[in-house]
Amino acid sequence: MSDEQPSSEGNDKSWLDKIGLLFSSEPRTREDLQDVLNVAVDNELIDRDALSIIEGAMQVSDLHARDIMIPRAQMIVVKEDATLCDLLPHIIESAHSRFPVIGDSTDQVLGILLAKDLLPRLLAQEHAEFRVSDLMRPCFVVPESKRLNVLLREFRQNRNHMAIVIDEYGGVAGLVTIEDVLEEIVGEIEDETDIDEDEFIRRITDSEFFVKALTPIDEFNEYFQTALSDEEFDTIGGLVIQAFGHMPARNEITSFNDFSFKVIHADQRKIQSLRVSKL
Repeated sequence: MSDEQPSSEGNDKSWLDKIGLLFSSEPRTREDLQDVLNVAVDNELIDRDALSIIEGAMQVSDLHARDIMIPRAQMIVVKEDATLCDLLPHIIESAHSRFPVIGDSTDQVLGILLAKDLLPRLLAQEHAEFRVSDLMRPCFVVPESKRLNVLLREFRQNRNHMAIVIDEYGGVAGLVTIEDVLEEIVGEIEDETDIDEDEFIRRITDSEFFVKALTPIDEFNEYFQTALSDEEFDTIGGLVIQAFGHMPARNEITSFNDFSFKVIHADQRKIQSLRVSKL
């Protein structure tokens, strides 16, 4: 009986043969490359998740900052003259880590405030001497036309996580973060502050709740023991938009049926989440 152990050489060769076969005809267009990638998935050289990431990376070069930015009207900002007492509730509620610092208007972005930079001040006693300008960092400014692949490279090189997007006239158009760019490649990134995908309603305090706009009205009714109509809309977000009479921006508030609804996350097309409290 032979003492030789099975070698991986045969397996390695088969893998190399497969790869060589895939690229024996050099892809000349994106369609050709897509065909090659599909064959690679079929032959189990890569899995579907890897294919999705590769496709996302390819598509990023076709997108610009304007395509994914948070519009100026929906930016969560802090004022340069804000006190520490003004900032803390604002920062806690938004659960963000970075905030543009503005002067008289959102067209005057002076810098970026990192929430972690406030921690030493919370332990200090000289709150009366607190100034946002002492803590803010320089802001990274990019044009609306900046391609996302270039922006991602600059984020990495400059170690920035947020950029202020300006229009052709030099006015502030919105902001974009490194997470926004990465999500175009790998898909939605959730952190510990995000609500679970299967959880539509989460209690924040005894009287306040975090509610997904896609919450079915019947689930909302069951949770809050109310009787909102589901004849015209299927989700609570539909009822909220109807109450506003327009597509609301962040922090807008409306009330109906003994509830107050504050928009927490929204874009130009839809509401994503709400802060609901009983009146």
